[in-house]
Amino acid sequence: MGTASEGPLPAGRVEHIHVVDRQGAPMRSLPQVLAVAGVGLEGDRYATGRGYYSNDPEPGREITLIEIEVLEALASEHDLHLAPAESRRNITTRGIRLDPLVGRRFLVGEVLCEGKRLCEPCEHLAELTGKAVVKPLVHRGGLRAAIVEGGIIRVGDAVRRVAVSAPDERPAS
Repeated sequence: MGTASEGPLPAGRVEHIHVVDRQGAPMRSLPQVLAVAGVGLEGDRYATGRGYYSNDPEPGREITLIEIEVLEALASEHDLHLAPAESRRNITTRGIRLDPLVGRRFLVGEVLCEGKRLCEPCEHLAELTGKAVVKPLVHRGGLRAAIVEGGIIRVGDAVRRVAVSAPDERPAS
């Protein structure tokens, strides 16, 4: 299978990085983080097996992303103010739609990820924030992804979908 000829692929950027070492604790903002393939983000609850859903293993708990545009829409459409850290997602992006990345490989800086499924909101998020976030975030709560090739993710890094030549090859960008 050859590289898809799709022309320039749109890119966004990393606006915020957050991790937390145990379930329920406040998220910490970082300027950069080490992403470990097959594990998660260094210091994050899911990388260490101490997340709320750690006993319910499934692909895509290694890194979670949400669009800042969604958080801004919550404020304007629902008067619901949810800060990036409150979303409980690791990476907040700007300028790239995340939903189309389900089933696709993409880069966050130098880190190769693969979108696994949408990160739908849950009652646990509503309990932690004390906000009625479930209904407004349905189908726009972000993306769960696997880390295929690790590295450092920094605030300001590009986030871009990549065309892949074959499943075992590094993507052409």
